[in-house]
Amino acid sequence: MSMFHVTLFLCKSAERKINLKIKTPAFLNKRLGFFSLLAVLLWVKTIATYLFDFHLGIESGIQYFILFINPIATTILLLGIALYVRRTKAAYITMLVIYFLLTLLLFSNIIYYREFTDFITINAILGAGKVASGLGESALRLFRPYDVLYWIDIILIVGLLATKKIKMDTRPVRARMAFAFTTLAVMIFSGNLFLAEADRPELLTRTFSRDYLVKYLGLNAFMVYDGIQTYQTNQVRAEASPNDMKEVATYVKEHYAQPNQDLYGLAEGKNVIYIHLESLQQFVIDYKLKDENGVEHEVTPFLNSLFHSNETFSFDNFFHQVKAGKTSDAETLMENSLFGLNQGSLFTQLGGKNTFQAAPNILKQTKGYTSAAFHGNAGTFWNRNETYKSFGYDYFFDASYYDVNDDNSFQYGLHDKPFFEQSVQYLERMQQPFYSKFIAVSNHFPYSKFTNEEAGFPVANTNDETINGYFATANYLDTAVEEFFNYLKASGLYENSVIVLYGDHYGISNTRNRSLAELVGKTSSTWTNFDNAAMQRVPYMIHIPGQTKGGINHTYGGQVDALPTLLHLLGVDSKNYIQLGQDLFSPDNNQLVAFRDGDFVSPKYTYYGGAVYDTQTGEVLSDMTEEQQAEVTALREAVSKQLAVSDQINNGDLLRFYTESGLEPLDTSKFDYKNGLQHLNDAERSLGDKSTSVFSENNNQTTQNLYETKTFQDIHGIPTEEPTDSEDSVENNE
Repeated sequence: MSMFHVTLFLCKSAERKINLKIKTPAFLNKRLGFFSLLAVLLWVKTIATYLFDFHLGIESGIQYFILFINPIATTILLLGIALYVRRTKAAYITMLVIYFLLTLLLFSNIIYYREFTDFITINAILGAGKVASGLGESALRLFRPYDVLYWIDIILIVGLLATKKIKMDTRPVRARMAFAFTTLAVMIFSGNLFLAEADRPELLTRTFSRDYLVKYLGLNAFMVYDGIQTYQTNQVRAEASPNDMKEVATYVKEHYAQPNQDLYGLAEGKNVIYIHLESLQQFVIDYKLKDENGVEHEVTPFLNSLFHSNETFSFDNFFHQVKAGKTSDAETLMENSLFGLNQGSLFTQLGGKNTFQAAPNILKQTKGYTSAAFHGNAGTFWNRNETYKSFGYDYFFDASYYDVNDDNSFQYGLHDKPFFEQSVQYLERMQQPFYSKFIAVSNHFPYSKFTNEEAGFPVANTNDETINGYFATANYLDTAVEEFFNYLKASGLYENSVIVLYGDHYGISNTRNRSLAELVGKTSSTWTNFDNAAMQRVPYMIHIPGQTKGGINHTYGGQVDALPTLLHLLGVDSKNYIQLGQDLFSPDNNQLVAFRDGDFVSPKYTYYGGAVYDTQTGEVLSDMTEEQQAEVTALREAVSKQLAVSDQINNGDLLRFYTESGLEPLDTSKFDYKNGLQHLNDAERSLGDKSTSVFSENNNQTTQNLYETKTFQDIHGIPTEEPTDSEDSVENNE
């Protein structure tokens, strides 16, 4: 007997044994039985997801009850479509396709939630292609071994159907019965909605958080609601008129904050250099990490020195205000004084379509600035290559302008040290005064350990490897920024520049903060939403060499306040522009920081996660006086109005109607981000002796040789121990 025949005999024997062991219940051979199986499996998956993957903030028994029933209605309704199909195979295929799609929607939300702590919206789906090209390896790190459980049942069910362990019922479901299931679904949903409105009044009209919608109504209902909202938003854009702009202009003028006359024009004529500190939070400033031997290591020594310098205006109560757009939201806020979208990213949805009054365009048209953005990742990431044109950037140096290889980069682009060093060849050719932005990326989730000569900074010792690696990458960022500062000083740019450093968003998400608690002097058992709110602070420093009026400013502010603050320092009054922030130096600043979901922080009250806290003590205010309630209500209404005005501007593209700024309309077709260095060289040649670039001022000699960079091991020596691996983990996107 040949080996082939032996193998065939063994396979048939194994098949016979399996056939004997697997016996499916008889009810599964009925269409309604098969329908019930899929409905129950989908319900189990959804509930497991609610409890173990999402963090929905269940606070009472009624909320648990609502959570358990909310998947039922839409599951029956959608799977029930197949009950109307009379043909046997078509009915079963329809059920399986619907079941697959619902599982796919659920699983996609799981992955998305792990990355953004949010749920997928229609806008996010429409903009997915613009973001996906930059995710790469990080997306794979979001998967867990147990994720196979979400899909294995489909494989088994298809297998049982194929082997006829589950037989297809040839008898169609009567139309009356199918309609009864549809009616049942509608009735269950109506009851669900009634209970939800009873526990959370005005859920569909005043909700600030998608968590509430999913918690009370379920993922499928949320998607329908979001689709309706998205359609209405698109209608707003189509129906917007100049009269809408007049209402917005009135609001902005009423909230305009006069500049501080002692500081107005302090940095007039100087270059602007924005340094984007990826995922850096304020708690890292002055933080010292203890290693396993109890030795303290200063995480960001250079940034600490800047923070405490009298040449720096530093803010210790400055908050990020981003949502799902993360870094792109921060750029929208910092450079436009507008919020990002409540759903998805403004960059990907509206960045290439809307009219903006962004910093590069304002400074070009009012003060003759040249502008450039530098980023060592793909230009299409967050749709920057289109959005920057709408912002008025003259140049955009993306990854195509850099020498990027496996040794000096990771999934989010070029590492910070080579990024800053390679950027010099373009920076030195820019005409002064210039406005520039450098987007560093190395301190980006997943905060993986360095395995080359940059290895050596200790890791933290928590049960969360993402937190453990965060401090080492923050230290690397700090050293990279210091090297860039050294170049600015050596090249002569330093004295003629205002250098703004800011954190774009949190690096450690709220879902991880309890694991971080011990490192920041707290305990996980007493950690509250007030602590979560405090962790939204990010660094904000305005460094102006030569002036000594700086210091640590305790004013409460957010990223939306950055643009009017900068413009006033440069001697440009913001009163004629549509900006929702206020000059942080202004005596008129109201110190109200709105978060994108409607929460807020002020010097007196913090409203976060549905509770009100005393900002100075951190105590929850459970029994407020009528006066306190009135004050909190007024602050919530002010926040709601500010966010609504921002949405009105963005969704309606209202700035296309605004003519009082004095800015000429931008023709984005004239921006070409190819051959940037050649364009810079052409500008130098055309200006001749009037060229103000550093290259020209250095007698047409490069300054690249002035840039000095060293590895961690060059500075500190070779570490005695390898840092521990940073394991797969969940966090935020750029």
